[in-house]
Amino acid sequence: MPDFDVPPYRSRAPWWGADLQTLRNLLRGNPSKPEEGVSHRIALPLLDDSGDVLSASVDEPRSPKRTPCVLLIHGLSGSEESSYMLESSAYHRRRGHRVVRINLRGAGPSRMSCTEQYHAGRSEDLRDALHALPSELFEHGIVLVGYSLGGNMLLKFAAEYADRFPVVAVASVSAPIDLAAASARLLDRRNWIYQWHLLRTMKRECFGGPVLPSPEEATTIMGCRSILEFDEQVVAPRNGFQNAAHYYDVNQARRYLGAIKRPTVLVFALDDPWIPAGAYADFPWHSNKALHPILTRSGGHVGFHARDHRSPYYDRCIGEFIETLAD
Repeated sequence: MPDFDVPPYRSRAPWWGADLQTLRNLLRGNPSKPEEGVSHRIALPLLDDSGDVLSASVDEPRSPKRTPCVLLIHGLSGSEESSYMLESSAYHRRRGHRVVRINLRGAGPSRMSCTEQYHAGRSEDLRDALHALPSELFEHGIVLVGYSLGGNMLLKFAAEYADRFPVVAVASVSAPIDLAAASARLLDRRNWIYQWHLLRTMKRECFGGPVLPSPEEATTIMGCRSILEFDEQVVAPRNGFQNAAHYYDVNQARRYLGAIKRPTVLVFALDDPWIPAGAYADFPWHSNKALHPILTRSGGHVGFHARDHRSPYYDRCIGEFIETLAD
């Protein structure tokens, strides 16, 4: 259990149950973007030979404090404008933090400056992005927060590269730490609408960049009927993996958790409709004192819309975790 006071989680009406918690972000639309003058855009060149450049927004607090910068990493089919990214930015800015909302390779505003696309294990991209960040953003350290697939990438990064940077803390929200199990769960009949929505966006991302797929690959992409097929026929061959199973096994965060040294909080709802609870319930958390799991009975997938707080529950947990480390 975490060694800081975790507030109790109670669902906000009328968003009862895992699915309504998960769908609320889509059903109610995005919150407002930061007002003019608060946010500015930066370019983050990657260090491989692709020439790809990530785009990110830096959001300034109204009342700056000597606090770490908070960098937010979106999930599958997301971007800097995902509702959870905007809500978290507003929450942390109210607490005096600078916030960076990053667009992974080929996502959102990064799409037109990238020839390739992100995947669950592309932790080198996050490493390169941190190298490219302006030095003033590291003045008081940096906190890294990843949602869903971005959380899996972040946890892998934390094990591999976090010690190279002034990382104060790491936080994941609803991360699929067992990728194969999460992919299988999305094949359940009850999850067809989630699968359809995610797959539609993934396909659209393939056609939005400066380099279009070949006619043969375009046919393959459009013919995929599940995320598993997409990972098998598109993600794996594009990135040098033998197949989807190999891609999942090499990149699942669960295999890296034991090597994480920086203080890390992992927020997960045991009723998550996308991710089986077993990967979290069965992990030996006591074997690594840097890990602080917060496992709630409800909350859905990147939901956690709480009764007694205007921001999602995970923001409050992460905010209090940062304060504990500063004490």
